[in-house]
Amino acid sequence: MLIILSILLFFSGASALVYQVLWLRVLGWVFGVTVYAASSVWASFMAGLAIGSLVAGRVGDRVGRPLFWFGCAELLVGATASSSPLILASLQRAYVIAYPSLPHQLWELTIVRFSIAFAVLIVPTAMMGATLPLAVKAVTISGGRLGEGVGVLYGSNTAGAIAGTLAAGLYLIPGVGIQRTFFVAAALNTIVGFSAIALSRRLPAATISDRAAGEAAAISRAPLQLRIVIAAFGLSGFIALALEVVWFRVLTLFLRPTVYGFAMMLATILAGTALGSYAIAPLLDRKRSWIAVLGMLEAAIAVAAALSFRPLAHLQAVSDELTPAIARVLPEWLGYQIAGSLLAILPTALLMGVAFPIGLRLWADAGGTDDRGAVARRIGQFYSLNVAGAILGSLVSGFLLLPALGSYRSLILLAALAFVSALALLAVSEWRWRARMIAGTAAALVFAGAIAWSADPFDEFVAQRYPQDRIISKEEGIESTVVVHESPDKHLILTVNGNHQASNDESTTYVHRRIGHLPMALHPNPHDALVIGLGGGATAGAVSIHGSNVDIVELAGSVVRAARFFGPINYDVLSCPNAHLQVDDGRNFLMLTRKRYDVVTADVIHPIFAGSGNLYSVEYFRLLRRVLNRGGMAVQWVAGTEAEYKIIARTFLSVFPYTTVWAGGSLLVGMTEPLRLSRGDFEMKLRDPSRAQGLRDLGTETFDQLLAAFNAGPEELAAFVGPGPLLTDDRPSVEYFLSLPRDHDIDTASLKGDIRRFIVE
Repeated sequence: MLIILSILLFFSGASALVYQVLWLRVLGWVFGVTVYAASSVWASFMAGLAIGSLVAGRVGDRVGRPLFWFGCAELLVGATASSSPLILASLQRAYVIAYPSLPHQLWELTIVRFSIAFAVLIVPTAMMGATLPLAVKAVTISGGRLGEGVGVLYGSNTAGAIAGTLAAGLYLIPGVGIQRTFFVAAALNTIVGFSAIALSRRLPAATISDRAAGEAAAISRAPLQLRIVIAAFGLSGFIALALEVVWFRVLTLFLRPTVYGFAMMLATILAGTALGSYAIAPLLDRKRSWIAVLGMLEAAIAVAAALSFRPLAHLQAVSDELTPAIARVLPEWLGYQIAGSLLAILPTALLMGVAFPIGLRLWADAGGTDDRGAVARRIGQFYSLNVAGAILGSLVSGFLLLPALGSYRSLILLAALAFVSALALLAVSEWRWRARMIAGTAAALVFAGAIAWSADPFDEFVAQRYPQDRIISKEEGIESTVVVHESPDKHLILTVNGNHQASNDESTTYVHRRIGHLPMALHPNPHDALVIGLGGGATAGAVSIHGSNVDIVELAGSVVRAARFFGPINYDVLSCPNAHLQVDDGRNFLMLTRKRYDVVTADVIHPIFAGSGNLYSVEYFRLLRRVLNRGGMAVQWVAGTEAEYKIIARTFLSVFPYTTVWAGGSLLVGMTEPLRLSRGDFEMKLRDPSRAQGLRDLGTETFDQLLAAFNAGPEELAAFVGPGPLLTDDRPSVEYFLSLPRDHDIDTASLKGDIRRFIVE
């Protein structure tokens, strides 16, 4: 029975994590990818789990066949989750229509977003939360051992979550697309649901005692020891998710913010949890001083968390050793991501995986063998409280701890909270007073040593990536970690989440300025322009110097503050009266704005990084087209491998049929009508000192120099990219770049056309 239920919980966990990945992407189309919007989705997801667990715990002790209701819950998950994209599409249309009348204060808008996400996710997530209490109850009524059942089922559910994370990130989304992946996950739910229902008919129904049906395992009436246990695991949920946020933010600096990096980090957390649960499962039904064991485990968690970034000093060496073995089963590129995740995360996650089933076992059996009828209710209480702590931990760490304290101090604070939990558990443990004092003192000394030996991960990141640079400024903001540092040759460099974003060296400055200057040189008389992404500000500043009204949309406030260091190359754009900054998600802004523009351009945004796929899809380019005035231009920077370049350019051309190619093939200028270039218009711009300065900085002081920057027209581009797939929200292939060939960089030497057909007198 336990083996069969473990298999069912495995596939249930796999589908749940697939849905989590999908919902974060799909709701990102509606609300954007800001931390506030993503947190609304995450909190909705976790709140549903908590509610479902609590309700299922109460119901599970009142039904004779909990496995039957487990199957029904799985069927309901599949039915409601697979229909959620259609519901969200309708809600997106309604959201766009209602947006002008909605409150625009950030906290009010966040509440609106949370309410919408909660309404969509509450049923499937509540049913997901219901599965564990019902499954454990089914084990107990079939004669299985409670402790072993808790450990094995929780471990199997978590192991399934690992499979779901890897399957979604490595294969399903790039292979079959988001919509079909929903159906794959729903098919798993359906198989699990019908299997559980069929199995339930072969088992005898449980006898429900009046006491089990009517009495809650009330926390307030539990012995002090058990109240400390459940409080510790409420705090443990807070610490676990807060640590996850800190780990992800720091490891992103080392591993780069790709979907694969995030998948490896999450898979490592889940792997540690599953392995720990499996390891402790055979021991849970033996008599031990379990509260004392928990206390020592929490102390070990505190030490491991405090030291979690220390091993990153050996990241490259471990990666070199590990990658050949990984390359036998997974893409070689993942070796570095896996090595970093294992070094920083696995030890703490493994200890947490051991601790959770012990706490769950203690609380589930709080009434002893005479009150086993209330086991589902106790599991529901325990799990829901842990999840509630997790919701709070994810929000507090992202919005308060990281911006206020930074990653290192946040890590130490969370480790200290785990150690306080350890001391509380030791204080009420089964050991004698002297043993408790010795254990607590020894743990305190070890923890103090760990704090003293712990390393600031930021210092290690700079030492590895920029060993000779001097840090000018750093900010771990809500959205991203931003660093301004000075190279030995006195050039300033801006990195965002570990990625080179801007520099004041001459060549980089020209590349970024060109993205802004070129459309202002090509358009006959642009009045209103939009720039997506600020970066160092060179692109936005280039647009602003031409005198047009410029709206700039930047995702992270920390980037805005860092851009002020680059005033000499961005024309002090943040002080320009014609430039207007809005901190928001660029795609969300395009979806909701009613303003129209003559020029829309964007700072360099690398398509392979997580979330960037939303700015390269057909749907995004259609939003660009929607906000353009007649005769307007949309400029798109494009680079990468041959496969990446061609699919991006093909997608852009499908929306803008009159696309022209400039700057050696790196810039696409999209229009919905043929380009018209006039020598007279260009020479008129030269009469304006500010515009003339912009044209000189572009390197086009004459009309002929502007024409020399041309590469090809739409016909030549169409022939160059050829037929093939497009980038869509459903199939974000470039963001999942390991699904594309990576053996050839793009060569645009053959991309040539005649500019004379676009010249008018």
